[in-house]
Amino acid sequence: MAAKILANLIVMGSSILGRAVIQAYKKALDNANKSGVAQEAVQNIRRASKAMTEAEARQILGITEQTPWEDVLKRYDNLFERNAKNGSFYLQSKVHRAKECLEAVYQLPQDESPQS
Repeated sequence: MAAKILANLIVMGSSILGRAVIQAYKKALDNANKSGVAQEAVQNIRRASKAMTEAEARQILGITEQTPWEDVLKRYDNLFERNAKNGSFYLQSKVHRAKECLEAVYQLPQDESPQS
């Protein structure tokens, strides 16, 4: 008998708690929409997903516009390995994205590729 009462209390309590959590979540969404926080969060997400600029990529790798591609690769390898060993994954991914960005800059268009 006591087990049945305890089970009923647990079921009722969890359903009440579940409804309260859902109502609190809805209220938080309403408040975020009213105060503009939701729109600001969406803008921040869009801003963060923009592609890296060439200038930012050069700054991350510490190179100039006159740096040859071989030196870019050496710098990339050095920074990537250094961050792989004792750096952060975030910095390592920034270095990788910088190299990807510059690959497009250093690549010759298909029409200008050397003929054999």
